[in-house]
Amino acid sequence: MPRHIVCLTFDHDHLSSFIARGMTSPTAISRGEYDVVVIPRLVALMERYGIKGTFFTPGHTIDSTPQAVVPYVEAGHELAHHGWTHRLPVTLSREEEEEEIVRGNESIKRISGRTARGYRSPAWDLSPHSIELLLKHGIQYDSSMMGHDYDCYFARQGDVAELMNPFVRGRETPLLEMPISWSLDDFPHFEYMRLPNGSVQQGLMNATNVLDNFVDDFTYMTRVQPDFGILTYTFYPHVIGRGHRMMMLERLIQRLIEGGAVFMTMEQAMGEWLARNQAARKAAE
Repeated sequence: MPRHIVCLTFDHDHLSSFIARGMTSPTAISRGEYDVVVIPRLVALMERYGIKGTFFTPGHTIDSTPQAVVPYVEAGHELAHHGWTHRLPVTLSREEEEEEIVRGNESIKRISGRTARGYRSPAWDLSPHSIELLLKHGIQYDSSMMGHDYDCYFARQGDVAELMNPFVRGRETPLLEMPISWSLDDFPHFEYMRLPNGSVQQGLMNATNVLDNFVDDFTYMTRVQPDFGILTYTFYPHVIGRGHRMMMLERLIQRLIEGGAVFMTMEQAMGEWLARNQAARKAAE
């Protein structure tokens, strides 16, 4: 029987991404705080359709505004790791990156009772140390890379990328990669940003057009992987929370249900993928 899994994920940055960019004016802070309004609406929407999602939440968010996190923790959604600050791992030393992982897990455990199984890097960019450190601290899957669209794979460690020499692939690790795509992320489509360097991210696209793109990606998965596939969408509460976008999100859910989607948390989808992978290996022996 065909099995097409959809993971609705939310990068719950709150204030952390603005602060990390040096955007600390009252208006910038208020943009992050808007998610306090939105979170109960998201939880209610998913409850209406019996969906559990995954929230990648920095420790800074958890410790600064726990009241914004408690609603989805209490509703049984997955709380996953997104650093403590919202700094890019590639800008940190190995020691600083490890501190982010440890401190973030401490925040997660305090509010949920368990450490995270999954991780997504701020800005989706891993460092040369990330995979080693994630495995060291009990992370089982990552969702920061883009090497597939509808399937998972095991992340590599130790790639050698040099301009004047052929690329050398590193060794496969036990860390499962559950890939994402900017095209299935609401932020670049919708969020208008004036950045500290003077550049502007336009955003503000028509929600119905974005909806068509999001639905077509699912439809294409059912065609090219008719038996099994996993598709991950990414939303930011302070972005998707505007009225016309919330209506778009509900229409997306409805159309995916009509198309036969099975909604899971990332951790649940990981479990199913690993079980299928193990069964396929045994069958091949």
